[in-house]
Amino acid sequence: MAAQLDYLTIHEIFTRFQAAEPEPRGELEHVNAYTLLVAVALSAQATDAGVNKATRGLFAVADTPEKMVALGEEGLIAHIRTIGLYRNKAKNVMKLSQMLMELYGGEVPSSRAALQALPGVGRKTANVVLNMWWGLPAQAVDTHIFRVGNRTGIAPGKDVTGVERAIEDNIPAEFQRHAHHWLILHGRYTCKARKPQCAACLIRDLCPFEEKNI
Repeated sequence: MAAQLDYLTIHEIFTRFQAAEPEPRGELEHVNAYTLLVAVALSAQATDAGVNKATRGLFAVADTPEKMVALGEEGLIAHIRTIGLYRNKAKNVMKLSQMLMELYGGEVPSSRAALQALPGVGRKTANVVLNMWWGLPAQAVDTHIFRVGNRTGIAPGKDVTGVERAIEDNIPAEFQRHAHHWLILHGRYTCKARKPQCAACLIRDLCPFEEKNI
């Protein structure tokens, strides 16, 4: 874990991220708040590309809780069989769809507590929906963000909660809305776990990572 970077260095890092990608987007395909929620729930321990491949056909026939319930669990499984843990995920999607219909008139709530009360929806999933759909500065910490936050000293923490809190505390307010997307993209394509692309890194001169490759 790298030492915490100072405010000016973090500000410069995110200034560069913003210049390179002014409007970063999540890579999960969706058409509304409900399909985003389902896609994120399905993405646990799966790749975004794999989820997108499965949900293109699914969302063409079931893009609302009502249509998902009508499709049925076996109908859902037929679409998502290529995704890991698909049976358990299918059960959760059916249950959360039913709850959305019963409690929220089929709409996705904009409350973290309400989202986390849904089957299969944890804090990370709730934060993704709050950020991507509602535009709130919620920080969804995945393995990429955890690694980048600790490796660079932008947001060091012993667990995902610690890294989430460090992002909220350390990153300037002007960058909060897109912070987790910039960090995910940086971790996914540049600051990789096994072979970080340090030579191509736009914050190489600001990063304290001791094992920078030449």
